[in-house]
Amino acid sequence: MLTLRLTLESFRFAWDALKSNLLRTILSLLGVTVGIFAIIAVFTIVDSLEANIRSSLDFVGDKIIYVSKWPFAFESDFPWWKYFKRPVPTPHEYQQLRKQLGPNNKGIAIFAANNGNTFKAGSNSVADCVIQGVSYDYRIVSNVPIKEGRYFTVQEMDAARPVAIIGATVAENLFPNGNALGQQLKARGQTLTVIGVMQKEGKKLITISSNDANCIIPFSMFTKMFALSTTGFGGGPSANIAVKGRDEDPGLLDLEYEMRGVMRNIRGLKPREEDNFALNRPEMIASAVGKLFSVIGLVGGIIGSFAILVGGFGIANIMFVSVRERTNIIGIQKSLGAKNFFILFQFLFEAIFLCLIGGGAGIALVWLVTLIPQDALPLTMTASRVSLGLLISVGIGIIAGIVPAVLASNLDPVIAIRSK
Repeated sequence: MLTLRLTLESFRFAWDALKSNLLRTILSLLGVTVGIFAIIAVFTIVDSLEANIRSSLDFVGDKIIYVSKWPFAFESDFPWWKYFKRPVPTPHEYQQLRKQLGPNNKGIAIFAANNGNTFKAGSNSVADCVIQGVSYDYRIVSNVPIKEGRYFTVQEMDAARPVAIIGATVAENLFPNGNALGQQLKARGQTLTVIGVMQKEGKKLITISSNDANCIIPFSMFTKMFALSTTGFGGGPSANIAVKGRDEDPGLLDLEYEMRGVMRNIRGLKPREEDNFALNRPEMIASAVGKLFSVIGLVGGIIGSFAILVGGFGIANIMFVSVRERTNIIGIQKSLGAKNFFILFQFLFEAIFLCLIGGGAGIALVWLVTLIPQDALPLTMTASRVSLGLLISVGIGIIAGIVPAVLASNLDPVIAIRSK
């Protein structure tokens, strides 16, 4: 009860002090408001940017190991020309992996893509599109969000049927007046029948791979339309192989070891020879993205801390002035039996209360900014960032108010009463 009463008393004193000097209070609050706004705005932008990039990288999948020529992450001391000389994955290696890999995998797929294509249907056309050839298990290793229609059958894959699953943008441009299913489009001199339409993904800050302008066809049909590159540099699109691990194998280590052994055997590498292929996992990209944004967030936090530091000085200044103006009241309180901790808590609470108001205003401004519609980078302020802003406000209040509060609590009551 005593603690509650002291808290209510301190709140009343703080509120009366703030109301009696409203202009001074507002000016002091601006420093904290700007500081909290700067810090939380930086963190919110960094969080939203990281989430957007991670969302853009969702196409790499989860629990996937890619067989590639190049690694996702380069080592600083590794000569690049060793990667340059490596061969690219081939359909033959894909078939051998299917035969030789054990039960540690959930699915194996081969796929390749060709950019800059123009699709036509009647008098309608759409340019700068991607034709992607995939094997049957591609839907296991990657997300194919079909909104209308269906996926390929095994028979269509094996027979190289001219069928296609198209993106939402392709469907909207080629078939604006009706259902795209069953319709035909022309690409690279081939007539393809639409059997499925994918969901619309919309705009992203970084569009590495978007289904909206895609046309997915069987890999066997793709190899009829395009000659695969054997070097990875010109001469046609390069093939990629992806293997999906089982859900009960979170580390994927057994699958990775098995794939390395099988690939070395397929390529006839001797025991002491280095791998001439890379086994890549999405965690490599996620780790690199996490490290990058950790650094960006740290730098942004340091820059924003200078703004909140200025706000802290403003709060400390108003608290020193408040102690000087209320010295006589402090003397009267002490003469009536007020303990030192009551005076200390009273001024410290006032500083914290002041910072919380300023911090809350700064957080509210950031929240208002997040309400502005953004197509490329939608901003989202999380509860953790709100908590961080309030916690920083409390910390600044304690730091800025502790010295004035200690000075006020240690005043001699007789001298304080006589002051003017």
